[in-house]
Amino acid sequence: MIVDVRDDVEHLNQALFQLINAAQNTPGITINSAELLANGLIWLVPTGLLVGWFRGSLLLRQLLVTAIVSGLAGLLINQLIGLAWYHPRPIEAGVGQTLIPHVQDSSFPSDHLTLIWAVGFSLALHKTTRLAGYALALVGIPVAWARIYLGVHFPLDMIGAALVALCSAKLAVNQERRLSWPLTQLLLHAYRMIFSGLIRRGWVRQ
Repeated sequence: MIVDVRDDVEHLNQALFQLINAAQNTPGITINSAELLANGLIWLVPTGLLVGWFRGSLLLRQLLVTAIVSGLAGLLINQLIGLAWYHPRPIEAGVGQTLIPHVQDSSFPSDHLTLIWAVGFSLALHKTTRLAGYALALVGIPVAWARIYLGVHFPLDMIGAALVALCSAKLAVNQERRLSWPLTQLLLHAYRMIFSGLIRRGWVRQ
């Protein structure tokens, strides 16, 4: 029974992949645009976190640290899942076509989407950063599409990423007073030492 359900899920997973995956005659400009979405949008995460840290209040910095903890927790959970259950990527399974290089590791869940959504969900759980969290969560949608379109992930990998991201965000927010608050103080101490000159000039916030 369990085996049958697993086979049905995998059949649906591959069928959805085939619907989204790029066709063989896809123009190069479309492939390049999809690659930009697949690999470029994730840089909004560290960029946004750095800008928020340099210009934000103490409260914002604390919330950003919680978001970082959420992202790192999500990536750690992914590694544990990959060790416990290896799921081949489309190229290994002989399904569709893969148009960008990728290391050969477990495809489930997607690390790209887990990081984006774990940070986004964590921010969305706080009133102060809710809009930024929603925006980042929306950014994950074209990233998810592009990574399936280019053949490095299955649709199920994205569902797994969403679930892991939600769990890691909840965990990080629940433990932020024990973990994120003390960690913020340590980071602030190092930050004020390293960037003391810029702080004195008023280029970044103390």
